[in-house]
Amino acid sequence: MARPLLQRMHRFVEFINSGDETIGQEVVSEAAVFHVPFSDSPLKGLPGYMQILGMMRSAYPDIQWTLDDTVIEDDKVVANFTLRGTHEGEFFGVPASGKKIQARSMNIYRFTDGMIVEETGLPDLFGIMLQIGAVNPPVAH
Repeated sequence: MARPLLQRMHRFVEFINSGDETIGQEVVSEAAVFHVPFSDSPLKGLPGYMQILGMMRSAYPDIQWTLDDTVIEDDKVVANFTLRGTHEGEFFGVPASGKKIQARSMNIYRFTDGMIVEETGLPDLFGIMLQIGAVNPPVAH
């Protein structure tokens, strides 16, 4: 079971790095739900995921995700990503800074028949906000 899910995850990374909806149709179920930190209710299906990608790409047009590690058990994949991009558009109300960011994201996926049916996304938004100057770093005493 692990190998096919890992292959599906690599295809998913191709999708998120390219934004190509035809690849998205191969890996995202129409019934998928995406739990995101910026919405009380989950986003749904491929249109929901395209909304997530649109938000990220409007702020970081060159954003790319690297799949660093996975833990696979039954129908679940825990994925550890590094994301990199340049802050060239507004992000959560913060105007473009031109700064390059690098952050981690730990996401949990559930698959059915080789398709993502659920994702809980846990990006390091605090780290991103620090890097673009939206939050002041703590001062060590």
